[in-house]
Amino acid sequence: MKHTLQVRVTPEIAAATGRLRRYVATQLDVAPSDITSLRVTRRSIDARGRQIFVGLTLDVWCGEQPPALTFSPIDYPDVSAAQPVVIVGAGPAGLFAALRLIELGRRPIILERGKDVHARKVDLARISRDHRVDDESNYSFGEGGAGAYSDGKLFTRSKKRGNADKILRVFCQHGASLDILVDAHPHIGTDRLPAIIEAMRERIIASGGEVHFLTRVDALLFDAQRARVVGARSADGREWQGPVILATGHSARDVYRYLHAADVPILPKALALGVRLEHPSHLIDQIMYHSREGRGAYLPAAEYNMVVQQGGRGVYSFCMCPGGVVVPAASGAAQVVVNGMSASHRGGKWSNSGMVVETHPEDLDDALLPFLQDAMRDDAFAATHPDLFDAANPLRMMYLQEAIERATWQQGGYRQTAPAQRMADFVSGRLSADLPESSYAPGLLASPLHFWLPKFLSQRLRGGLRTFGQRYRGFLTNAAVVIAAETRTSAPLRIPRDAATLHHITFPGLYPCGEGAGYAGGIVSAGVDGERCAEAVVAGA
Repeated sequence: MKHTLQVRVTPEIAAATGRLRRYVATQLDVAPSDITSLRVTRRSIDARGRQIFVGLTLDVWCGEQPPALTFSPIDYPDVSAAQPVVIVGAGPAGLFAALRLIELGRRPIILERGKDVHARKVDLARISRDHRVDDESNYSFGEGGAGAYSDGKLFTRSKKRGNADKILRVFCQHGASLDILVDAHPHIGTDRLPAIIEAMRERIIASGGEVHFLTRVDALLFDAQRARVVGARSADGREWQGPVILATGHSARDVYRYLHAADVPILPKALALGVRLEHPSHLIDQIMYHSREGRGAYLPAAEYNMVVQQGGRGVYSFCMCPGGVVVPAASGAAQVVVNGMSASHRGGKWSNSGMVVETHPEDLDDALLPFLQDAMRDDAFAATHPDLFDAANPLRMMYLQEAIERATWQQGGYRQTAPAQRMADFVSGRLSADLPESSYAPGLLASPLHFWLPKFLSQRLRGGLRTFGQRYRGFLTNAAVVIAAETRTSAPLRIPRDAATLHHITFPGLYPCGEGAGYAGGIVSAGVDGERCAEAVVAGA
């Protein structure tokens, strides 16, 4: 007989099968020996009180054996002779769009500007070793997109937009642990995700699709009346015909510039901008688990999620990486950008998260105006951003990103060295004489972030961190370090599309997709949007 029940138990009980079996037996009023199998179908941690509990949803079988733990795999047919669909970008949105197109009988042709997921590793290592960024192969560009080497978190709140559970099952079909179907905050880990991405690519090719690396798309192809998009052209002049799913990610700034120059309507949107905050992981474990022992033997590295209002704008943690590292995420020259990632075990010495401020387009002509005026005193920046103060220019939020990243690069000594400040010093407006040890491989340089970051950001960040320190004793400390700059939290604009058909509001045949188009915010939501765009292409054929 099968029973399904929900329990709250201590971490010690949750971690030991025998103890959990005995506990469940008391709940069901049976002998432990009567339980033939016990399976966890959902797991979460409740650390709100002094006593930590693990919430479990369990399927329990008594007197019979359970069916094998599995899921129905998706059948991917041969589409080598089917109608083509061009996909620009091999991030989560592009890959899931391609797989869904195969399911629906269409042939995907993926055009990816960067390298395959394994070849990218060499270029990522060069950033830390030589302080050089390859414009086409970095943490943002290449197979798997920004998500491939930035943690692999699979939690999403965008479940109303599509089937998020299916995205997880597709990951499992291509090699992910079945644990992601169970955990409340599923996570693959950047050490495992590349192999899964590679398996997805092999599936696409085996089914008759195409994947072209080092193929940067520079232009769209239009019909004779310039009323419809009919394909794409790469930088080397090759052309591909078919409807275009544009899934270029949030850092493809050349694509945004091309769309604006080609009179393809785009819209500015709000961003979250700030810094990356790094603590010793043991300290975060102590704070969040209310114990001097930290996580102990039975708990994972602790996470946190913080938000507060400061000066009419939200200040909040973003992309928290327990037991992770801070990585250089610039996608071009004269930029310093930081991000975070964790391996699957989350066993590193540090924990980090973005600490960011909600920023709106209207802030550009008010609170951020002094910073932008200072940025324009840089002749090189001014020469490439002559329309910065044009209120009708939809690229201005992107320009703000670029201005902050360039200022950060200059403060860091014109290298990938990141300017940083001890956390309590940043909040108090003091210089840091030295810096703590950090996971950031290119190195840190002590710098007064409170002084040179835009006041709009620094004042709100300082107030927010002060509040978080009041809520969580020990959180506000000089053992932690604030690292600039966290600017790639989302796309700086939205490529508008028809709500029903998902094609561009002006140009049918163009399907703006995923995080880079302003319709997703992470791996799973991007995958969901990729599937939706694939379905829209087939429905509109």
